[in-house]
Amino acid sequence: MQKPKTFRPLAPGQTPLLPASPSDWLSAVHQVYFLLDLVDELDLSAIVTPAQSKDLRGEKGFDPRMVTL
Repeated sequence: MQKPKTFRPLAPGQTPLLPASPSDWLSAVHQVYFLLDLVDELDLSAIVTPAQSKDLRGEKGFDPRMVTL
């Protein structure tokens, strides 16, 4: 006889592991904001061009700017 499927316990009052947005816990002068600005300045055409070509292997990939962080 097969056991019925069970679910994870419902815990609506559970606090999240991390804040919803990193800006909630990073200071306004944190280094990551510099890196975000820097990535926008980089020439990523050597990565973007092949990534934008048609790929028959399935799901869409991530934006290369996101992967660099």
